[in-house]
Amino acid sequence: MKRLIKKAFLVIAVLFVCALIGFFVWTQQTYEPTKELLRSVGDIEREDDWVTFQPSGTNKEVGIVLYPGAKVEPEAYGYLGKSLSESGYTVGIPKFNLNLAMLETNKAEEWIKQNPSIKKWFIGGHSLGGVSAASFANENPDVINGVILLASYPASGDDFSNKDTPILSIYAEKDGLTTRDKIEETKSLLSRETVLFEIKGGNHAQFGMYGEQKGDNQADISAKSQQDIVSEEIIKWLDNQ
Repeated sequence: MKRLIKKAFLVIAVLFVCALIGFFVWTQQTYEPTKELLRSVGDIEREDDWVTFQPSGTNKEVGIVLYPGAKVEPEAYGYLGKSLSESGYTVGIPKFNLNLAMLETNKAEEWIKQNPSIKKWFIGGHSLGGVSAASFANENPDVINGVILLASYPASGDDFSNKDTPILSIYAEKDGLTTRDKIEETKSLLSRETVLFEIKGGNHAQFGMYGEQKGDNQADISAKSQQDIVSEEIIKWLDNQ
């Protein structure tokens, strides 16, 4: 009997280790930036775990932290980061352990501490990155001035409905992952100061530039066109904050 119990524990231990290895391998199969993005952006600066973009003109002393979607390399948001920096915003996009924002929700603290001259901070994210960004904002209302959700929404535990937190929620018509139904379903979690914007013909993957994503729908517009719309809407919203 003892021998059978010992064997059972051994089998469970082996299966657990195999599951951990499988999970690790899965997290390393990331979505990388497209050649189009690299041609458009040029050299992308990296500071330790951060892809960074400093204002090329007037510095508005406003910082933006963008959390990537699950398993998406931070460079894949380089086009958006550069566009925002060209409008005067300081942008930091982190690289997460195991490429999952949910494992390091407080990662934004690093970039905020490294930039003490920034007077206002906004945090945003794409897909599951946006869920983690909303969580950080909810827990740090004295630090964060607003939230940018890209094909994303707050988790049920991060309810902004009774708050005045400025939120910009951008979603896409052809998104096969963060669908219109999901956006409608989670509207009740958004604050009284929320602006919603739908990108006609856009899809989930084109909130970054990393190619196609499993489960997504085909977009009716190009990745660059969708990126330009996202950038334009974010800048317009930020200018009113």
